[in-house]
Amino acid sequence: MNVHDLTRELHVKNDSKIVLLVADGLGGLPRTSEGMTELETARRPNLDRLARRGIQGASIPVAPGISPGSGPGHLGLFGYDPIRYRIGRGALEATGIGFPLGPGDVAIRCNFCTLDEAGRIVDRRAGRITTEESGPLAARLRDVRIPGIEIFVEPVKEHRFVVVFRGPGLGDAVRDTDPQATGVRPLEPVGEDDAGRRTAEVARAFLAQARDLLRSEPKANFHTMRGFASKPDLPSFEDVYGLRAAAIAVYPMYKGLAHLVGMRIVGSARTLDEQIDTLAQSWNDHDFFFLHFKYTDSTGEDGDFDAKVRRIEELDGAMPRILRLAPTVLIVTGDHSTPSFLKGHSWHPVPTLLVSDCCRPDRLMEFHEATCIRGGLGHFEAKHLMTLALANAGRLGKFGA
Repeated sequence: MNVHDLTRELHVKNDSKIVLLVADGLGGLPRTSEGMTELETARRPNLDRLARRGIQGASIPVAPGISPGSGPGHLGLFGYDPIRYRIGRGALEATGIGFPLGPGDVAIRCNFCTLDEAGRIVDRRAGRITTEESGPLAARLRDVRIPGIEIFVEPVKEHRFVVVFRGPGLGDAVRDTDPQATGVRPLEPVGEDDAGRRTAEVARAFLAQARDLLRSEPKANFHTMRGFASKPDLPSFEDVYGLRAAAIAVYPMYKGLAHLVGMRIVGSARTLDEQIDTLAQSWNDHDFFFLHFKYTDSTGEDGDFDAKVRRIEELDGAMPRILRLAPTVLIVTGDHSTPSFLKGHSWHPVPTLLVSDCCRPDRLMEFHEATCIRGGLGHFEAKHLMTLALANAGRLGKFGA
């Protein structure tokens, strides 16, 4: 029996409300060996007050030493073993914008980038161009034609867009073309099996035509391809946990992930305040709320320590509005760490705080990396967070006689 079979057997219906607040990339590192992390540096009076009521620890998104992408990071938080259930980023992006992936489709998450005259990447995100700038460029790529393949190109947000290939014999076992570095050329797509090699051949043809179509652009004069993915088969959140779940996110990828596990996407918020408005408006219709805050991740990826501190403080300032709704269980965590020191996702355990009337408080007075290391939850795998949430909400019955 796996954990999902167990929760199906044990879940109990009641009127409790669970809020999972995910500050994407929350964990960080000090700027210097003697310094403090972004979370330790931030003014966080509301989170610290919650820490005195709650229990905290450090969650491991996948396994010790493994730096997760956003997909595996969130799957773990939702209680799905990210090693067993693997979702490519392309499927998340496509589903997040409402694209109906069919059997055999291969979706790719693409980033506009800037190349120099020698074809080397000088900016992996084309200066984070606006959605208004990138949308027409994505539409231009609909002019690509490849015999025997149906191609869909859809804008997403800022420098991101989605490409979907539809045709016989395609597979998603293809390596990314983003080298995750500047000063080097984009990589060639390489397939890892027969179906993947067919997709890689199609991708190479697409990239060649895209380079010609974008050549004259000052910033977004090329693009990379990441997360080649087919539609996954996942058990539904309601079936596994007995919860009517709502997802409140700004970025399409996180909506896509929530949709793939059967959450209902609610609202069309563009700011944190609007997200909390949506939370309040949908409060009576759902039992579980996934509230996603992106900007602790993007500022970390930009290497902007001070900006990440400000975003953490913004999140802290929003906590009283969430608390006024009186959730039975409130969890504050991240899907992974994104230290601005590293400018990317990292393997470091993620600060996690759980508050309920029946948790066992660990008497810590603050919430940050140093306290989480000493917290009552200890170091634990993120995939166990959902059973902790259910237990604290009184939604799990006793196991065995």
